[in-house]
Amino acid sequence: MPAMKLTRSLLGAAVLAMLAAACTAATASDPPDLAVPATAAPSETAVRPERTTLIAAAPLDAPDGSVTTTAVAPETTTTTVSPFVRPAWLGRRLLPLRADGFGEVQPTPPELIDRRLATPSLLPPPASGGFESSVGPVPPDVLARSSWTEECPVAVADLAYVTVAHLGFDGGVHTGEMIVNARAAASMADVFAELFAVGFPIEEMRVLSLGEIDAPPTGDGNLTSSFECRPATGSNKWSQHAYGLAVDINPFHNPYLKRDLVLPELASFYLDRDLALPGMVDKTVVVEAFAAIGWKWGGNWSSLKDWMHFSESGT
Repeated sequence: MPAMKLTRSLLGAAVLAMLAAACTAATASDPPDLAVPATAAPSETAVRPERTTLIAAAPLDAPDGSVTTTAVAPETTTTTVSPFVRPAWLGRRLLPLRADGFGEVQPTPPELIDRRLATPSLLPPPASGGFESSVGPVPPDVLARSSWTEECPVAVADLAYVTVAHLGFDGGVHTGEMIVNARAAASMADVFAELFAVGFPIEEMRVLSLGEIDAPPTGDGNLTSSFECRPATGSNKWSQHAYGLAVDINPFHNPYLKRDLVLPELASFYLDRDLALPGMVDKTVVVEAFAAIGWKWGGNWSSLKDWMHFSESGT
């Protein structure tokens, strides 16, 4: 081979070797994220969150044109309603007024037949879980939420504040309160100790406010109380309640009846005194407990019946 041709051949081979080496170096220097293996597939789980709760399923079109629908079963919940729950309308539905100013007497609502409602919490229950009582002067804050005014026929100094444990229709032990004439305060604690001992239930016992006395009638109240600065029912003379010398026990279970007037106005179910349901006053137990301190029962009156009412004077 001539020298010129050999030189050219060697030179060409060298150039080709240099180009091959350059290509190999370029390939080795590519960034890693640009060199994706041909067999690698993108991962769906890396970009799609896992669905844990199916709210609704949209129809899916199958390759053959059919539609597949996924049904979601509705969740079911069970709610247990306490038999002692107080109706939301209690004390809120005003009654039409009669000509005498009292509410219209209406049939007892189904929710208040054999009434056994929970006791609203006002004071802490007795720490011992048994009967406890206290007697003392009327605290200023209690007097402020009572019905007492300077026009009342009794001075604050002649009143006392009494707290007593009592059983509720809900089966719990509660603490009730009342303002009563000071000379009867200790005896009143004894009466409620007796009622507690025999398991007589009381729905609610607290101090009545002046606003409640003057409020339009709803006919569904059931407050056990003593001092109420007001006239006697159907009279312009002071009630024995205005002196703290009378007590009403579960008025709804033991209503007032005079001719066609029933108080509370929705309590006609309890005019049948043979029912003998819990909370009703009969001629034993409650009557005997009050008789032991010399107080008399309105259920023994002949001109009218006031089964809730006990008083020192008998009026």
